[in-house]
Amino acid sequence: NKDGTCTVSYLPTAPGDYNIIVKFDDKHIPGSPFTAKITGDDSMRTSQLNVGTATDVSLKITETDLSSLTASIRAPSGNEEPCLLKRLPNRHIGISFTPKEVGEHVVSVRKNGKHVTNSPFKIMVGQSEIGDASKVKVSGKGLVEGRTFEVSEFIVDTRNAGYGGLGLSIEGPSKVDINCDDVEDGTCKVTYCPTEPGNYIINIKFAEQHVPGSPFTVKVTGEGRMKESITRKRQAPSIASVGSTCDLNLKIPGNWFQMVSAQERLTRTFTRSSHTYTRTERTEISKTRGGGTKREVRVEESTQVGGDPFHDVFGEFMGRESLGTFSGIPRPEGEAGTQEMTAQVTSPGGKTDDAEIIEGEDSTYSVRFVPQEMGPHTVNVKYRGQHVPGSPFQFTVGPLGEGGAHKVRAGGTGLDRGVAGVPAEFSIWTREAGAGGLSIAVEGPSKAEISFEDRKDGSCGVSYIVQEPGDYEVSIKFNDEHIPDSPFIVPIATLSDDARRLTVTSLQETGLKVNQPASFAVQLNGARGVIEAKVHTPSGAVEECYVSELDSDKYTIRFIPHENGVHSIDVKFNGSHIPGSPFKIRVGEPGQAGDPGLVSAFGPGLEGGTTGVPSEFIVNTCNAGSGALSVTIDGPSKVKMDCNECPEGYKVMYTPMAPGNYLISIKYGGPQHIVGSPFKAKVTGTRLSGGHSLHETSSVLVETVTKTATVGGYSTMPKFSSDASKVVSRGAGLSKAFVGQKNTFTVDCSKAGTNMLMVGVHGPKTPCEEVYVKHMGNRMYNVTYTVKEKGDYILIVKWGDENVPGSPFHVTVP
Repeated sequence: NKDGTCTVSYLPTAPGDYNIIVKFDDKHIPGSPFTAKITGDDSMRTSQLNVGTATDVSLKITETDLSSLTASIRAPSGNEEPCLLKRLPNRHIGISFTPKEVGEHVVSVRKNGKHVTNSPFKIMVGQSEIGDASKVKVSGKGLVEGRTFEVSEFIVDTRNAGYGGLGLSIEGPSKVDINCDDVEDGTCKVTYCPTEPGNYIINIKFAEQHVPGSPFTVKVTGEGRMKESITRKRQAPSIASVGSTCDLNLKIPGNWFQMVSAQERLTRTFTRSSHTYTRTERTEISKTRGGGTKREVRVEESTQVGGDPFHDVFGEFMGRESLGTFSGIPRPEGEAGTQEMTAQVTSPGGKTDDAEIIEGEDSTYSVRFVPQEMGPHTVNVKYRGQHVPGSPFQFTVGPLGEGGAHKVRAGGTGLDRGVAGVPAEFSIWTREAGAGGLSIAVEGPSKAEISFEDRKDGSCGVSYIVQEPGDYEVSIKFNDEHIPDSPFIVPIATLSDDARRLTVTSLQETGLKVNQPASFAVQLNGARGVIEAKVHTPSGAVEECYVSELDSDKYTIRFIPHENGVHSIDVKFNGSHIPGSPFKIRVGEPGQAGDPGLVSAFGPGLEGGTTGVPSEFIVNTCNAGSGALSVTIDGPSKVKMDCNECPEGYKVMYTPMAPGNYLISIKYGGPQHIVGSPFKAKVTGTRLSGGHSLHETSSVLVETVTKTATVGGYSTMPKFSSDASKVVSRGAGLSKAFVGQKNTFTVDCSKAGTNMLMVGVHGPKTPCEEVYVKHMGNRMYNVTYTVKEKGDYILIVKWGDENVPGSPFHVTVP
């Protein structure tokens, strides 16, 4: 590589363990020989589970009502984070936390913002309590061999290893549900159940390090899952022309509307619609061990979320036949009448107009508009403020682009979850992809009956019925390539009578905020069993919720959200989802949670580039609220990615190292793609690095701030490290200005750390007409302002909250 490193790639021809020997000057380098575990094909599935082992500390607190208290812990390094209070087995109130630093920690417990009696508390952490992977012991047959559809198990003993997070991941031909149970003697038992034969690799880490012997290779034998698939030809759609009437057709399941109105009552704040959440191959879960709290942890491998009926949650839909169907529910007019639905079309030139919604038979809707420009339009369709399944849509006027699998959209309740014996439905939109073969496969514990309805306008409906509960994999391919986010993992539940009895009541009626505990209650109504809950965050992580018993029939579920956007909460009873689970809860004010339908991306880097040369594009987040922006680039090489703020939003630069097609996925405020995502960029040039791998993924995640097109207003002030005294201002406009001219000066903040530049100009009577601050790059700013009247002006320049040297400046206008 000309920089003292060299890149080696090799192409193995058969699966198995390979020894790689690296010698320098005839001596093995550290770690050599390395062992590479090579698996068969590319259909590897990764399942993960993170279990935090935490220490429980009892605090002397006289308060009895846990729901009114909040707590935070500050480590010796000054790092402060919120922590959850819980009732320990001895009925005292305490906290659990995983120590990562040695020394004195300070815990503050507050009620309505004021310290409670005895707070803050001090806790000492010694070296022996910090996690050490080399002291973990693992054993069991489940690390060596297994059979399909049978539970394999192994034991992990962390008793002498301090406190730390235990991270488990299993890679192999099928996703598995990893469970971790505490055993009486303080060890923990890990179980998983593979559904396909082949080689599985088990990684076990403690406090971020592999434990001795990890990774382990397990040989699984036996039969695989049942698979059923159908294939249909799709014709190229007719071309839409400027000035003609265009229709985008939708079919929205009645149960989806019901879910939205039920949800609103649950959280009293808006939540987002059922777009297929990205099926992240990684699912992380943190769970607390210690103090004898027994909580089962289940890991869903999919981030399954989405529209579905809230059976019985509010005493609605008792009828079994209506659970998964599009039409089975008579929709109350007025509750989901067309007046609650809105559609807007944004043209390539950025003009947004309302579109007409025409209601058809049987839950069908047509969005009608007359385009005035050629090119790709964005169509946002919402019901009560949230996107309907599939929205935001792309609709190209004039000749279609290249098309292909990455332009196909799919959405609907049947890609999120279903019920055995009840049809699960979803829609597929292929208009933007052009002509080709569409194939739909459902694989799982039982055979699926799949039916297909062609709607002739580039959209089609799919319905499938399976008879056994369990996790099913639904694959949608176009011309033999998976469409975005396929395969989808869909949990199919049985209507076990027990889980159906549970109801949820909302404890928190107001908007939830970041870093403040959120909670709600679950009423068992006489059912007996184990409740467990996990939360899927907008950025795709999965965390354990804290479940505590209020009385024998009522439990509270609590978690601390760390990001704005829609969180999805899985609540299971004896292993099956309760009615309405996963629940979706929006964190942040409705204006703050990012709306992917208002985000656009443009720039040459979305179309192509050259190897070794940085390509760039802009993601425009103005007016879309704040939310997590995630950019993922999949292609023949890893790419170096950078994301910087710019006036419109964020500028992303990436440098591809090998020629070929790169798919760029842009998501905002959660799992929904923005319009046009994923984009396909064609990169040319010579191969600079990257092995024979066809598929490398690079990604970047930014917690964005609220941007408006005029002035940047921040929703929450981030902590900046900056020094205003290092700012240098130069230019005539700092001392003299002229009526009717553009007066300018420059501000150089390049040595002053990270912050925002604020400029204000005040005249003899009124503030100045217009101040324009332009970032020229590298924290150099150009400021122009115009004045309307003569007299003495005051000019204030601040870097964050502090005046820069010389500010306030006095300016005279002759």
